[in-house]
Amino acid sequence: MDGFAAIDFTLAREVLQRGIAAVYVVAFLSTAAQFRALLGEDGLLPAPRLLEWVRSGSRARRRMLHPTVFRWWAYTDRRLLAVCGAGGVVAAALVCGLPQLGPPWVPMLCFLFVWLAYMSVVSLGQTFYGFGWEMLLLEAGFLAAFLGSADQPPPTVVIVLFWWLLFRLEFGAGMIKIRGGREWRDLSALTYHHETQPLPGPLSRQAHLLPRWFHELEVIGNHFSQLVVPWFLFAPLLGVWIPWPGFAWIGTIAGAIVIATQLWLVATGNFAWLNVLTIVLGFSAVSVPGSGSPADVPLYWLLITGAVAVLYVVLSWPALRNLAARRQLMNASFNRWNLANAYGAFGTVTKRRIEWVIEGTEATDPDDPHAVWLEYGFRGKPGEVRRIPPQVAPYHLRLDWLMWFLPLGRSLEDWFTHFVVRLLEADPRMLRLLRRDPFDGRRPAWVRVHAYHYRFTTRAEHRRTGAVWHRTFEGVVLDPLRAPASR
Repeated sequence: MDGFAAIDFTLAREVLQRGIAAVYVVAFLSTAAQFRALLGEDGLLPAPRLLEWVRSGSRARRRMLHPTVFRWWAYTDRRLLAVCGAGGVVAAALVCGLPQLGPPWVPMLCFLFVWLAYMSVVSLGQTFYGFGWEMLLLEAGFLAAFLGSADQPPPTVVIVLFWWLLFRLEFGAGMIKIRGGREWRDLSALTYHHETQPLPGPLSRQAHLLPRWFHELEVIGNHFSQLVVPWFLFAPLLGVWIPWPGFAWIGTIAGAIVIATQLWLVATGNFAWLNVLTIVLGFSAVSVPGSGSPADVPLYWLLITGAVAVLYVVLSWPALRNLAARRQLMNASFNRWNLANAYGAFGTVTKRRIEWVIEGTEATDPDDPHAVWLEYGFRGKPGEVRRIPPQVAPYHLRLDWLMWFLPLGRSLEDWFTHFVVRLLEADPRMLRLLRRDPFDGRRPAWVRVHAYHYRFTTRAEHRRTGAVWHRTFEGVVLDPLRAPASR
């Protein structure tokens, strides 16, 4: 690495460009499949209604909305699909490395296009897009635009900006935990987390059943990888002034530790594309000596990447100050462009898993003791006790994730009430988001919601019953609701 060209980070550039673009493909596919039912013209939280609310308000209200093409190009579900299709095609081309064969401004324009296209979606996403990995993908896509082309080494300043992104992501998450629940300080957090995380995976139960001492080591390892390791990502910078190759290896080892810890999270949970994208970012610290060669970098490219670096110095001050703040913000954006954000997750860990189970019946009298109540099945959310949690990440099941938040002390939210009504109407678009419709497209007469406490079965219980979960009734969330005569 020298002052302008990160010669030994060619592999890092390849992984960053193609990996980030691949996550964009997944994000656009997820949006195309789910956005219309959740947020479309006839969705649970219609995007056109949000746009109208913004347009009819004050200037301050209008500035609350992040940039989106739908502010000027009236939203329709077809136009949403057009944006997803165009963004997905360009992102797929970047995965294949086609724009990278041209001059550096070609991949730059392609990445900026997918960044703006996806920001147009996220800006309308409301609670269904209120996750930290949405901001992370947007920021990573913006930085990837300035990694350059295949015929020249990546710019040093951009590689360093990726380290700064990874530092904020990991160190921010570590500080949120240390400042958060006591369970992270007494090392008990992961005795609960594998069981109570939003969407467990196929190996989550096995991880949960590991001995207490192993879970304590997990927490210690988490603190080390998030609070100590991120500082060493910047070690290669010392090599610019001190000619010792060990600095580059220190950075590579730091990146490898981040990658290894994220692989464990991939194996034991479903956090959409958060872990996969963090793995991709971890490769930004991996240097391969001799993998690149010096090449002439166009002056205009030096000026562009230099301007991006200056922009980030200015934008990063709020995020830097947030890391040192006693009341640290988690997953916060300090500007309308989702750049130089603050990150963090799971400052506290839920101790008990409460699931809302939705059931319907075709009986005319919901109080009839002979009425048969059938349960709706979700794609990722726990429901049937014998079903092994599926592996769905990096795909993002937005409805399932929001269902996890509902029992955490919140009242019934508007979107959930609308969701229950759509089930009563047997809305085909909504039913496609589910794994199982017990009525095969017919309208139930009544729908109710009950709360259950879920826990993983012990090994002995599993051998005896074959069940993965044990659940006990907690209470009534929503009394039987009758299907409306018409919408």
